[in-house]
Amino acid sequence: MTWDDALNVYDKITEACNGFERKGKKMIYTSSNGYMFTLLNKDAEIGIRLPKDVATKFMEQHNTGYYYSYGAKMKDYVLVPESLWKDTKLMVNYFEQSFAYVNSLPPK
Repeated sequence: MTWDDALNVYDKITEACNGFERKGKKMIYTSSNGYMFTLLNKDAEIGIRLPKDVATKFMEQHNTGYYYSYGAKMKDYVLVPESLWKDTKLMVNYFEQSFAYVNSLPPK
């Protein structure tokens, strides 16, 4: 999938979510409470920040791993497999869980 295709998917998901919008022009992300919580990296990969227990379950259920951006492992982020991208309802659920998670953290 091309980066533009991934951006279209990411935008479709964020547009369907409540309470936040996509940010960035070259580095695409969502943030709240001083924390980024979803990212689209230069390799056209989507990452979601989740609580450790939810992240572990996500990786097991969807046969994926940690999310890397610019070669660095992103703390608390999981890599979203492309096979889930078209399931907008599921992706919105995870994006909104991530939003709730960062809003439960102390503000930065």
